[in-house]
Amino acid sequence: MSTVSINTGVSTGFNTSPAPLRLTRRGRLVVTLLLLGLMLALFTVFSGYSAATGEAGEQLPTRTVVVGEGDTLWAIASEVAEPGETREVVHEIQELNSLPGPELVEGQELAVPVG
Repeated sequence: MSTVSINTGVSTGFNTSPAPLRLTRRGRLVVTLLLLGLMLALFTVFSGYSAATGEAGEQLPTRTVVVGEGDTLWAIASEVAEPGETREVVHEIQELNSLPGPELVEGQELAVPVG
């Protein structure tokens, strides 16, 4: 015995293919937050390199200069620097004193490298 199937072209109203996955607004938010959390966790795990050491850095010989009226960082650095090295000494003074910029206040004490 054999079975014969005849397609009459009439739809029965049932969809035999599975429906595509549809996410609600909250579902999209949850998926996005989970992916961001996963990325943050991976970044934290794989970027744990630190160049800091427990050893102290090299001590530079310095002297203390008190800023007077009209003094500028450039003028103070040029007194100490070799000719042509004023810019480097300005940067070094900024690093030694943790200065955010070239602004100075009268009476401020600065550590200046000994030339």
